[in-house]
Amino acid sequence: MQKKYLIEFILFCTYMLFAMSWVGATIFMPEIMKLAGMQTLTQASILSTSLTVAKIFGTAIAAWTITKFGIRNAFTLSSFLICFSIITPYVENYWLLLISRFLMGLGGALVIVYFNPIIYQYFKPEERAVVNGLNAIAFNVGTAIIMFGVTNFNAISGGWQHTLLYISIASILMLIIWLIFGRIESQKENQAQTIAINNYTFTDGLKDKFNWIYALTYSGLLSFYIVLFTFYPKAGIAQTKQVILFGIAGIIAGIFYSNKIKRRLPIIRIAGLIQLVCVFCLSFVNNPILSLLSAASLGFFMFLPMPALVTYAQERPLMNAQKIAVTFSLFWSISYLVATIASTIFAKIVDISNGSYNLAFLFICIIEASFLIGSLILQED
Repeated sequence: MQKKYLIEFILFCTYMLFAMSWVGATIFMPEIMKLAGMQTLTQASILSTSLTVAKIFGTAIAAWTITKFGIRNAFTLSSFLICFSIITPYVENYWLLLISRFLMGLGGALVIVYFNPIIYQYFKPEERAVVNGLNAIAFNVGTAIIMFGVTNFNAISGGWQHTLLYISIASILMLIIWLIFGRIESQKENQAQTIAINNYTFTDGLKDKFNWIYALTYSGLLSFYIVLFTFYPKAGIAQTKQVILFGIAGIIAGIFYSNKIKRRLPIIRIAGLIQLVCVFCLSFVNNPILSLLSAASLGFFMFLPMPALVTYAQERPLMNAQKIAVTFSLFWSISYLVATIASTIFAKIVDISNGSYNLAFLFICIIEASFLIGSLILQED
């Protein structure tokens, strides 16, 4: 086995296991809260807010950690932080639960940025669309495994605590494998590239118009994705599992498409249009069959363009690992920040509408349209 494939195996499994642990803890949160002695909504709100801060802060500092520690040590740190999940099923103190969940969320936020510079260094341009697609599907795979298998896992392991424990042990195993095999060799770059972008800083990234357009394009989709799983079931729309399953199918189709077709924007624009139609149908059509079809189509076309979207940024002129790290650090931090604001506004609209979701649905549909609008603004040579 070539080393790069082992590296990708570690990357994929690390984030897949993070998803299993993260979603698993969400499923068992009532039991976890009881064990930790959580009794007030304020405590639950602080816990939720800390996780949001971890996502935004982690993705924002990811590029800096690579510059400071090197990509190998930075990924080691993020994997170590994810392993704090082992505390969650047994912690009996609220503040320890808060700290462990924050550190775990921070680790996951860092990893999602580290994917890109590592893939850029190890894989040839013609291989990146496939690998980017695999990494994009890792969270969905982990989510699907725990959502559909949780009953069996509990039966086999002996209970929810053991289920979360074994997932955390698997994460620790991935960290050990990374420490043994995860040595990153710097890719040789030509002199022109080095002079032009070797000192591309976070500040430079903030001044780069492309990074803002690129991040804001995705932020609407991420906003809707978070609102879909947070609020739609409360509104009586429960087809979230179909979105997950057909999202996996969409990524697989996107991998094959992006590996064959080198132009990236057409599939992003087509998928963006279909997404928007499906979002409106899922939000406002009351027919169960149409809702199911809308959810399945939405899942498929939400994830179909992801390999192309990630590869598109990696293929920009004069790219190197440092510039990619900054671009995706901004990409995720801006997207998470916008998604957090959009989710808060969505909830506020529901409150002022006396529990009616119609106006809030319209708001999030408009926000989701940023994916289509941004894809039309982006240019491709």
